[in-house]
Amino acid sequence: MEQQALQFKALGDLTRLRLAALLAVNGETCVCHLARALGEPDYKISRHLTVLRSAGLVEARRQGTWMHYRLSSAQSDFDQRLREFLREALEGLPVVREDLERMLAKCCEVK
Repeated sequence: MEQQALQFKALGDLTRLRLAALLAVNGETCVCHLARALGEPDYKISRHLTVLRSAGLVEARRQGTWMHYRLSSAQSDFDQRLREFLREALEGLPVVREDLERMLAKCCEVK
C-alpha cells in the first residue's frame, strides 16, 4: 500500500495531475508539448515528471535531445484502474480539455 500512497501523493499536485491526465488522454508526448500545454517552462515540467516517474506513474524515452513521456505500464489491478480513471474521468474536465487543445494547437502550427 506504500506504492499507492506514493502515487496519490505525486498526483496531489495540480500540475502533476494535469500532466498525468494529458498523458492518459494523449499517450506518449514530448516534454516540450506538455510544457506548452500548461504554459510552463520545460525545466519546471521536467521536475514534475521526475516526481511522477519516481512514483512509478510515468516512463520516459529519449529521442535526440527531447524526452518523451507516457504513463507506465500497469503492474497491478490498482495501477490499471488508476490509469483508466485518469483517462476516462479527467478527460472531460474543462482544464484538461483546454490543456489538450493548447497542446494540439501549438503542435500543429505551420511555420
